[in-house]
Amino acid sequence: MSEQVDLRTRVAAWVDQVVDAMGLELAVSVEEHDDHLRVVLDGDDGEWLVRRKGEGLDALQHVVNSVFRREVDRGKRLVVDCMDFRRARDRELQQMARFLIEKARSTGLPQEIGPLNSYSRRLVHLEVSGEPDMASESIGEGAIKRMVISRKPEPRP
Repeated sequence: MSEQVDLRTRVAAWVDQVVDAMGLELAVSVEEHDDHLRVVLDGDDGEWLVRRKGEGLDALQHVVNSVFRREVDRGKRLVVDCMDFRRARDRELQQMARFLIEKARSTGLPQEIGPLNSYSRRLVHLEVSGEPDMASESIGEGAIKRMVISRKPEPRP
């Protein structure tokens, strides 16, 4: 059994114990992707995790990443999703980042987004990194920060 499969099994078992301790009946599975392991939770009790803009889901993802941080390969992350809530929210955030990139490009004015947690900021940074003429910067203190998307200064000849 490979180390990664073993990690998938252990993450699934650990998350299953946590949601069981929370009194939630949810099926837990883990999917492997190039840059992350996706923990998928399905079941009617998932509503409890996605209430209040997914605060419970965000908290569970934070704890899962803290517990397994040393075991996950560098450059990979653990993403916890329930009822495709995170997938849909990620798409919305990426679309918002695209919109703000184009607005910053067309107006020349920096565009602000946030407040965002580290996971969401990473998605925005990745979206901006695909644009060679654009830059993104996190601003603020603590875990929740704003981001500014702007044009990179023109190189001097």
